[in-house]
Amino acid sequence: MKTTWRSASLAAGAVAVLALTTACGSESGTSASSQNVGATAPAGGIAGVGSGYGSVGGGASASAPGGVGTGAGAQGASAGELAISANSQLGKILTDSAGKTLYRFDADTAEPPKSNCDGDCATAWPPVSADDISAGDGIDKSLLGEVTRTDGSKQLTVGGWPAYYYAKDAKAGDTTGQGVGNKWFALAPDGKKAKSSGSGSGSSSEASTAGLSVRKDPNLGEIVVDKDGMTVYRFLKDKAWPEPVSNCNGACLEKWPAVAPVDFAETKGIQKKGYMNFTRSDGTKQQTINCSPIYTFSGDKAPGDINGQGVGGTWYAVAPNGKLVGAPAQ
Repeated sequence: MKTTWRSASLAAGAVAVLALTTACGSESGTSASSQNVGATAPAGGIAGVGSGYGSVGGGASASAPGGVGTGAGAQGASAGELAISANSQLGKILTDSAGKTLYRFDADTAEPPKSNCDGDCATAWPPVSADDISAGDGIDKSLLGEVTRTDGSKQLTVGGWPAYYYAKDAKAGDTTGQGVGNKWFALAPDGKKAKSSGSGSGSSSEASTAGLSVRKDPNLGEIVVDKDGMTVYRFLKDKAWPEPVSNCNGACLEKWPAVAPVDFAETKGIQKKGYMNFTRSDGTKQQTINCSPIYTFSGDKAPGDINGQGVGGTWYAVAPNGKLVGAPAQ
């Protein structure tokens, strides 16, 4: 029997307003973002997938285990009534009716929903069937949807993200898939990634709860991260004085997304002096720390990544006072 619901869309707007006067200017502005969840869309063609789940999963362990049907559940198995389970390391996570953990994959997309886990990857990470699913207590059923896979089967989506089991989870409550390859994460009830709260197995760092905050990196020391725990960077070719100017545009901006304005009240550990936003050449607003424009890096896939550090000799992580971390003396 199929589910009686189909995908639903949920749009949310978030506005961050910032007004702070400093020596390098006093302009402030707002930004808005939206997220549509639960939309149903065909998976479409998947290129370059199925050559081994180690490559698909972004560095997961060597080979897919056999006997998936005796572990997390055979591919296409129904999850039944979804439930919210409390995990000591991850907080609230989504599980099936048997208590098995559900996961999401960073290489997938939620808008529109699309699975990029096929072949050997799907053997190691069996897709959760969308058939006969129901929402248990505390679960927003409007976040539940489905996506059509390349084999024509329907896969459950949560907040637009395709849901999976992990074949190495042997029993209810196991979360051995958390953080695998820095691309696989347990699903929170709202479709977001479950975040590790300790230093045990799981993701490499806990995401920030503030809009901008400080993380102690073992290699770089104290660096600024955004609300998702992603490293924040500066570009040496930008200008801070007498007013901020970004020299990252076009293809550069696609690779290094500008950080939108964040109210200073939503920061933790960040220097207040020079904390302002400015209008870019394209008319959008961008946040600065100590008047220097800040960015994230598209090559960072998980909280704790610092893949942008030193790229091209021009991109460096940002200290809480806005200074460059690890850059050569200027």
